[in-house]
Amino acid sequence: MMVPCSVPKEMVAVYKRHWDLVTKQTGRLFLFAGDQKIEHLNADFYSGETHTPAHVISPDAKHPEHLFKIAAAARIGVFATQLGLVARHGADHAAVPYLIKMNAKTNLIPLEVDDPLSLPLVTVDQVVRFKQQSGLQVVGIGLTIYLGSKYEAQMLAEASKAIVEAHQHGLLTVLWIYPRGKAVRKERTEAIIAGAAGVAHALGADFVKVNPPLTEQGDLDAALLKQASAAAGNTGVLCSGGPAVDAEAFLHVVHQQMHAGGIAGAAIGRNIHQKNLPEAVAFCDALAAIIYDGAEVAEAVQKLQ
Repeated sequence: MMVPCSVPKEMVAVYKRHWDLVTKQTGRLFLFAGDQKIEHLNADFYSGETHTPAHVISPDAKHPEHLFKIAAAARIGVFATQLGLVARHGADHAAVPYLIKMNAKTNLIPLEVDDPLSLPLVTVDQVVRFKQQSGLQVVGIGLTIYLGSKYEAQMLAEASKAIVEAHQHGLLTVLWIYPRGKAVRKERTEAIIAGAAGVAHALGADFVKVNPPLTEQGDLDAALLKQASAAAGNTGVLCSGGPAVDAEAFLHVVHQQMHAGGIAGAAIGRNIHQKNLPEAVAFCDALAAIIYDGAEVAEAVQKLQ
């Protein structure tokens, strides 16, 4: 592992401890994303009458503590969510490594109304004080940037400052970077996703979460991630999971992304928390086998049984 020069000497041991905890000393990361309570409101947590039988969300997901129960029972690297949720549930799940998602927005304002803007909900100093006062395992911070938005400069500046401040306290940093706005015609081309990964590296992030690039026909091709992996330098690239799909098919995708695309792991939300607790835990353990143990898909699938 490399320690960024923005981490002061007296905090290097803390940074390394956080790194080893979430990467299992592999340099790879399985991030369980639990920031959707704000980002997607309740759509990701309740099926209602609009979902097809193949995509019914487990009743377990109705209560936000379901996220924490999964994080506590499953083999993940880190659980990312807003500070307020950690404040409400963290004491009952103190063994979980937490990454505080510092900014957020809802999905109520469509692009035709305005470009996306995600503003900080808390400061790095507040995160550090919360870590000290709560005694919880807060190991890092995360922020979203919408490249191509007319508000991009503001989000870039806020993220850059937060990364420097977080490293000063030995915290890890993860950026969610999505090219999105009226000026962005195709947000998931190979080149633009690689550009997003390069921006994260230029800002000093430890990891960056991106949407996987698509072919001209709109299909996934893990090999298209090679450009992003190279552009990110020693910033680890994580792919988002997207809407819920068949568990075994999803394991194949993650395996291909890591081996053919050269990425460092995955950041997954809906494909985990829309399952009931036993299924979610088993799925996480299967993903961890691929991400941390280098398992083949056939071996990982056995953990779904």
